[in-house]
Amino acid sequence: MIAASAAAQSGGTPSPASAAAPSTFLLSCGGTGGHLSPGIALAEGLAARGHRAVLLISHKKVDTRLAAKYPHLRFEPIPGTPFGGHPAVLGRFFVSQSKGFAAGLRLVRAERPAAIVGFGGFTTASVILAGRLHGVPVALHESNRVPGKAVRHLARFARRVWLPPGVSLPGRAGDPRVRAAAMPVRAEITRLPRAEAAARLGLDPSRKTVVVFGGSQGATPLNDWARAAARDLATLGVQLACVTGMGKGDTRVVEHGAGLARTLYIPFCDDVAALLSAADLVVARAGAGSLAEFARIGVPAVLVPYPQAADDHQRANAAWFAEQGGGVVLEQSSIGQLTPIVTSILLDEPRLASFAAGLARIAATPSLDLMLEDLEQIVATRK
Repeated sequence: MIAASAAAQSGGTPSPASAAAPSTFLLSCGGTGGHLSPGIALAEGLAARGHRAVLLISHKKVDTRLAAKYPHLRFEPIPGTPFGGHPAVLGRFFVSQSKGFAAGLRLVRAERPAAIVGFGGFTTASVILAGRLHGVPVALHESNRVPGKAVRHLARFARRVWLPPGVSLPGRAGDPRVRAAAMPVRAEITRLPRAEAAARLGLDPSRKTVVVFGGSQGATPLNDWARAAARDLATLGVQLACVTGMGKGDTRVVEHGAGLARTLYIPFCDDVAALLSAADLVVARAGAGSLAEFARIGVPAVLVPYPQAADDHQRANAAWFAEQGGGVVLEQSSIGQLTPIVTSILLDEPRLASFAAGLARIAATPSLDLMLEDLEQIVATRK
């Protein structure tokens, strides 16, 4: 156990129903920041309504690092590794899933949860099946525009499946258990005054700012572009902040000369709200969690989808985001065009304003309150 829970610290006002009948929920959300972040958002929402949540995470460093920021929540690492076709990878997957299933059974017996929520990471299946064996209601959340394997295969066991608006599961058209719900975003991800945000990061609030954000693991092609373009952007007065990813370099500031903008490289950012609030534009991968945070803060993005993403879901995420007016899409194979695209957007104030309107529409999509109400209804029905 990483930290003990203290539900009252997460803020909010409990609903009368939940205050009278607090419940325990297991949230399986380990593997990536894109799975863990919505789990944290849901855990905080449940705590605000008087419930208790246990977040089940992986042993990966990114999970441990993010979990450490939330001492008022309880995290439990459980075994699990990603699925893969290579025999060695496949073997590790089945061994870890067996261990995860055993750990899930112990947790279900010890915690007696009212429901289990899975967010589709590689820790999801073992816990969902353990809960199913004990008759615990299950709910699933898919944040990507292409549902992943875990959600597709486990949906038959679920009382509720939340999918992005406009997305459906094969063979489940009209299924009343499937509802549209956007990605829940952590309460701390809220827009800050630009001057405050820049000061937290050591940036100049008066300069145009581009943030390069490859997700919790970083993105080598985006990092390479940032290093190659940094001086050209600096000569135009544009400062660059690049989140390189853990293990891909140390924190450093590059000065490009007197009167020129500076470049900041950091391996990991614990203050995403400040990072995005200081930005005029983000260059990023197209993970669903990142896109939800961009919309919440209101910063447009040039999206470079990861070409090897499972089921090509990042390309689908990016296309939808652009269609809603939140940014533009550039294929990784065309990354040589990135610098002129970035500079042209930064110099086009009307275009930036149009992006702001699109981002506001995306951010208005229902998510957390809908999920909380559904979970309380599931528990009430069961009781």
